[in-house]
Amino acid sequence: MRRLGFSALLLAGVALLGEGLWIPAKAELAQVLMEDAWERIRRGEEEAAPWPWADTWPLARLRIAEGGEDLFVLAGASGRNLAWGPAHVAGTAPPGAAGNSVLAGHRDTHFAFLEDLDAGDLLWLETPDGAIRRYRVEGAAVVHQSDVSALEPALEPILTLITCFPFDATVPGGPLRYVVQAVAR
Repeated sequence: MRRLGFSALLLAGVALLGEGLWIPAKAELAQVLMEDAWERIRRGEEEAAPWPWADTWPLARLRIAEGGEDLFVLAGASGRNLAWGPAHVAGTAPPGAAGNSVLAGHRDTHFAFLEDLDAGDLLWLETPDGAIRRYRVEGAAVVHQSDVSALEPALEPILTLITCFPFDATVPGGPLRYVVQAVAR
């Protein structure tokens, strides 16, 4: 009976570990698949899907000068797309264009690094045509999800990064958002 109980606990532990590792593994795999799609887009293929059933494609490449983050940004910030990587919020300026370009990502995978960004840090956003726009972090704020001021249009090029808050929450979602704003330099 003890062996059976031990085996059941061991099996449950392995299952929980696998479930916990699935999301980070999926996030890493997606970035590898998106790199291939990115290269196809750079060669002229429009809306190159990173995997056969994808209804999204990489719009931009986001790099953080300090910390080595290198992420592909997907078209459309739906819950489905956010599971694979950071995504562009529809209705905001296209990545790299003049205006406020808003990107969303999960706090426990792709946008976990936001917690460590400081004012003055540099971000690079590359578009498929090879243009690179540099941004300097101006600051960050915690806001309620009902505060949509971070989505407001702007005349100058702004990059806004949004994720859920707090970073160490054990329950997904919640009413708070962490908003980082960076201006083109």
